[in-house]
Amino acid sequence: MTTSQIIAKIWSFCNVLRDAGVSYGDYLEQLTYLIFLKMADEYAKPPYNREVGIPAKYNWQSLKIKRGAELEGHYIELLRELGQKKGMLGQIFIKSQNKIQDPAMLSRVIDMIDNEAWVTMGADVKGDIYEGLLEKNAEDTKSGAGQYFTPRALIKAMVECVRPEPKKTIADPACGTGGFFLPAYDFIVNNHSLDKSQKQFLKNKTFYGNEIVPNTRRLCLMNMLLHNIGEIDTEPTISPNDSLAADTGQRFDYVLANPPFGKKSSITANNEEGEQEKDDFTYNRQDFWVNTSNKQLNFVQHICTMLKTSGKAAVVVPDNVLFEGGAGETLRKKLLQNTDLHTILRLPTGIFYAHGVKANVLFFDNKPARKDPWTKDVWYYDYRTNIHHTLKKKPLRFEDLKDFIQCYNPLKRHERMQTWHPEHSPEDPWRKFSYEEIMARDKTSLDIFWQKDKSLLDLDNLPEPDELASTIAENLEAALNSFRLLM
Repeated sequence: MTTSQIIAKIWSFCNVLRDAGVSYGDYLEQLTYLIFLKMADEYAKPPYNREVGIPAKYNWQSLKIKRGAELEGHYIELLRELGQKKGMLGQIFIKSQNKIQDPAMLSRVIDMIDNEAWVTMGADVKGDIYEGLLEKNAEDTKSGAGQYFTPRALIKAMVECVRPEPKKTIADPACGTGGFFLPAYDFIVNNHSLDKSQKQFLKNKTFYGNEIVPNTRRLCLMNMLLHNIGEIDTEPTISPNDSLAADTGQRFDYVLANPPFGKKSSITANNEEGEQEKDDFTYNRQDFWVNTSNKQLNFVQHICTMLKTSGKAAVVVPDNVLFEGGAGETLRKKLLQNTDLHTILRLPTGIFYAHGVKANVLFFDNKPARKDPWTKDVWYYDYRTNIHHTLKKKPLRFEDLKDFIQCYNPLKRHERMQTWHPEHSPEDPWRKFSYEEIMARDKTSLDIFWQKDKSLLDLDNLPEPDELASTIAENLEAALNSFRLLM
């Protein structure tokens, strides 16, 4: 069966199950459990002969021989028992539940997976199948899965700029379904001729992350396994712990991340009346520059701690990180002082599944401590003003960011040329500001724009009505998010 036929078959089942009330997310979870069991079965046979830790009572063959109510009961028992195991097995099956209530449909999905050799199937084929399902799941706004999905075109552009190298570590403290790991893996494979030790390092010792939501973490682990990252019978490198809770002492060469844009960090507890209340709390970290309950500011501080002194970071942050006073101002001053914050990419609305997000990418290099500030100039690329994207009709493509990558000049970053000019090209998106100029701004604000909004100047050339309506909706959502943060 060809790649396109396999993908079409899996999608056809997805649509059948949707009609029966099974969401993309639920289908994706069940596929994860079943593909893992099938891969384990393949690994248990020659030439691999590996022991994954699945008791014979709950192996793949035990599912194939049962039908009807007996299959449903056995599958529920299997999920419960395997969720109590240790290592990769336990992390995949932790808190797992059967969401396919019709035994006949469950049998059809099992037969479909049984027909393919998943271990020997090309990583690109398996990856395309799973990534496609993850994106479909992100489109299902009711499930909230979109908050874990960063546009793949944006991730690819960030990786192209950072250019990770072999035998170096890559981390994401809020890794979601592992979206940053896969393009980084592909970049290293496609741009370097790897020897045996480099291939082993890339597979088992390169990628590290944290994801506290069990369902999301299991999707991440399976996504990585299907892309040939990690082993089915080893301890996973994706931790279930809250990355902000403590400094683990681990240091990494690269951090690529899109931390959650949620509200302040909070703990839910029951009051005397038995009602649930949320209390803001502040992480008490000695390594942080400033104590705050603002989750985004804490993630930026944590990422600085995670980096080796020669480490590099590319991090997606919401606008408030660039202009917020108090703790935000303290953080920006420390970031400019202690790291080389060399580039900021300003992103348009309409590219994230979480609505109303106004975001940016910060690119900075960590440095050893010294008296003088490490940042000399901050280069801005404004890909927001006069830019309109929508998720369905005009999604962000990698080609849209090629001009930014060219301006970034990854191979010779210190030879950049400014294309903005006050007289000849005042509307150009690529411009630099010196450390002194930024420090002189109110609250050391990094929230800088200089281009004019053409829709305000030329009423005869307004965007299409649906595009305009989408932009207005995005701006209203962003305003609401800001008000919620203030509350």
